[in-house]
Amino acid sequence: MNESENKDRISKYLSPRIQNMMFAELSPDYLERTNAAEILSGIPVPVGIEGSDAKGAIDLKNIVLNMARVMGGDPLFLYADKYADFIKHAVGENAVAMLVSEGAHSADMGDFEDACMLLRAALRLDPKSREALYLYARACKEAYETEAAVAEDGMGDEERIGLFKAESSETFELLTMIHPDFAMGYYFLGYAYLNMGLYLKARLTWQDFLRLSAGSETEIHEMDDELLASLREEISERVEELEEPVQIELGCNSIMGGDFAGGKDTLMKFTEGRYSQWWPLWYYLGVAEASLGNADEAIADFKRVLTLSPSNTDAMNELVHLYEATGDAVNAAKYRNKIGIVNSNREEENGAM
Repeated sequence: MNESENKDRISKYLSPRIQNMMFAELSPDYLERTNAAEILSGIPVPVGIEGSDAKGAIDLKNIVLNMARVMGGDPLFLYADKYADFIKHAVGENAVAMLVSEGAHSADMGDFEDACMLLRAALRLDPKSREALYLYARACKEAYETEAAVAEDGMGDEERIGLFKAESSETFELLTMIHPDFAMGYYFLGYAYLNMGLYLKARLTWQDFLRLSAGSETEIHEMDDELLASLREEISERVEELEEPVQIELGCNSIMGGDFAGGKDTLMKFTEGRYSQWWPLWYYLGVAEASLGNADEAIADFKRVLTLSPSNTDAMNELVHLYEATGDAVNAAKYRNKIGIVNSNREEENGAM
């Protein structure tokens, strides 16, 4: 299959896990005995990984799990629909529960890619499965957090981190839409929004968690009272901590919406103290000042951005425009040159990867 044909976000990281899978056609006698001839006649099935001991009697469970891995690793695999039909035929109404259980086990063992493949197969059988959605989102979260830990040593794959993070966040969002009464979906989604700097969304999402977690019926597994109380205390503290970041976000939103004076007034309250080192605060203040015709103040704000984020080309572009507007060709040329240097360095870094 041409990789470009597969628009799935993380398949390219999962499909290598099935490249060494061995395939064989099941005997007509076996297909007859299992009433599967209509589904699998002439269809090769995954019997094991090349180099492993795949000889001897056919193990139905292993074949089912290998089919699930193929389906989850490459959703566009030629026989994926046939495999799905066989899994439902062979396992029956417990098929999704079985794949969810095996996926959870793989995650517990630290094999998050295997967990993702098995849980994606479960979602192919039942796209609305609460357990499969929840555990799949968590497996993706664990996968990118594990990669991020490696990235701290300069060895991690930033693209992989970003794609698994997006997959996790989107799945948690889907979980809360399909199962709006499930508290733990909101718990993790709140952290996803926090990591994206969406403080208002995080606060609202965690408020939903606190409302729903007042009872224990929303949990996948039984959660003891002490753990539930601990989670509620944790999130209550998070909600309180978000009061000021939410105000800053609202101020930035006001500026992006055209209320430059109102947004500026909101953000000016945070120019001293712990948020004074947050470069977006100064960037949006610069945008507001420039839009209000206060060129000198805007220039000072964008320069403050560059002290906190030295390679910020957006701030440099704003400075170019401001200096051009005020007739300062020398400084406009200076920041155009800086933009060229930053972009050139980025291209070299990307070319070296």
